[in-house]
Amino acid sequence: MCVTQVCRPYCSAVEQRIGSSSQPLEGAGFDPAFIPGLTSPASAKKTGEDGPEKEPEVADAVDVEDVEKAEEVEKAEEAEEADEEERTAPESEEDAVPDGPVFEASDRRARIVADHRGVRLVLDDQECEFRWDEIGAVETETARFGKRYTVTVHTPDRRWYPIEIEAPARSRFTEWDSELDAVLDAYFEEDAD
Repeated sequence: MCVTQVCRPYCSAVEQRIGSSSQPLEGAGFDPAFIPGLTSPASAKKTGEDGPEKEPEVADAVDVEDVEKAEEVEKAEEAEEADEEERTAPESEEDAVPDGPVFEASDRRARIVADHRGVRLVLDDQECEFRWDEIGAVETETARFGKRYTVTVHTPDRRWYPIEIEAPARSRFTEWDSELDAVLDAYFEEDAD
């Protein structure tokens, strides 16, 4: 029995392409002028005999929208600056100097302050503040091993906000517990709804 080699057309070397078979991509991701009206085409400008360059009316509409957006952004920035000034402005004398106890604990990333105004939690660049009437419970927990002191603020709508402070030594836990208890006894009312 003789075996003959059969040449099939799909494996012929003549039909193979050399180089990339992909076509160049077209679209707005590569050419912003692909979407009409997004940018004004260079050929749409008139020069020479008619006088100075004239842009199409679509560009004028875009400019008006840009100006309106810029004005809105500027107003929002002014409002933020006003809010910042209100927060940093000196408050009334009774708010500036607390008469009662104050609890403060912090480490390199986190900070907690509890005083007559409420409880403030800070972690890196995030900050939240709770007035005493917004707090349902305050819970503390210490790590079994290590030096982590966790304070969790619970709100009446069943949300909780924990923060962990790394203590310099485990002996600080009892100090912090007694300081926080003094603040809670002075300002926190359990009977309030």
